[in-house]
Amino acid sequence: MGEANGLVTLQEIEEAAVRIQGVAVRTPLLPFHEASERLGGEIRLKCECLQRAGSFKIRGGFNLVSQLSSGELEKGIITYSSGNHAQAVALAAGIKGVRAVVVMPTTAPQVKVAGAKRLGAEVHFAGTTSIERKARAEAIAAEEGLTMIPPFDDRRIIAGQGTVGMEIAQDWPEVELVLAPIGGGGLASGTAVALKRMLPGVTVLGVEPEGAPCMRAALDAGEPVTLDGIDTIADGLAPVRAGDLTFRHGREFLDDVVVVKDEAMREATAFLLNRRKLVVEYSGAATLGALLSGVVEARNRKVAVVLSGGNLDSGVMAELAE
Repeated sequence: MGEANGLVTLQEIEEAAVRIQGVAVRTPLLPFHEASERLGGEIRLKCECLQRAGSFKIRGGFNLVSQLSSGELEKGIITYSSGNHAQAVALAAGIKGVRAVVVMPTTAPQVKVAGAKRLGAEVHFAGTTSIERKARAEAIAAEEGLTMIPPFDDRRIIAGQGTVGMEIAQDWPEVELVLAPIGGGGLASGTAVALKRMLPGVTVLGVEPEGAPCMRAALDAGEPVTLDGIDTIADGLAPVRAGDLTFRHGREFLDDVVVVKDEAMREATAFLLNRRKLVVEYSGAATLGALLSGVVEARNRKVAVVLSGGNLDSGVMAELAE
């Protein structure tokens, strides 16, 4: 596995960890006693909801941006994103002192739009799908000579996100099962690479919304496919197509990909807010939703759950509060 077939190596993830040190937070792996009691296993939460800019995305984003040449940086950088990667790129650009442009869907949550602007990004809007915003970003990049920072389908992004898995393996080597959410697949791919190389016996599952199962569809078809449409509350897990590179990593390193209903994500988000006092967006709570709804069995297992982001609109938070 790895170099022979062009996949990300553990060395690349270790190098990424050095690059992002002092920029990305080493997030805690917190016990969740109420979930453990309810599910009959030992549940710990990898809290990327506490990460800078509110999600894991700064890991991969900064790892890539920090490897750009001075000429590429001087041109300014651009990305397309439902919101979390946009904020990460804006943060990375601010740290480097360069211009950032982001293209977001017209349906992007206000908390993510406001976050990107607060971090200094110029925000454009295009359509509702990942294909539409990608096309708009590529057009702007060509017009203005900007350097593209892809949201997931790049080995530097995957390596950066892989530091999540590396930290889990270091902090809890006894872990038996790890759940990571899948949008485009960068987080789950990188996390699985690190875990499988450091703890070969661990099981790693990807979790997708039932209404946007792009990686599940790709694995079933044997190649990435474009979904006809998406229908989910998890805006951060809603690309219509998995990446070519993330698909190859998912096929190689993930033990399986499961899907969860919107209601399970909603329940998990409320459970985290009310019982663990953690603000987690629907996309970030998909993993816990898979456990609470019984899609994945946790009984008598040591389970680490990646909570990928915490950019939850205040209105939603109020609805979910007890």
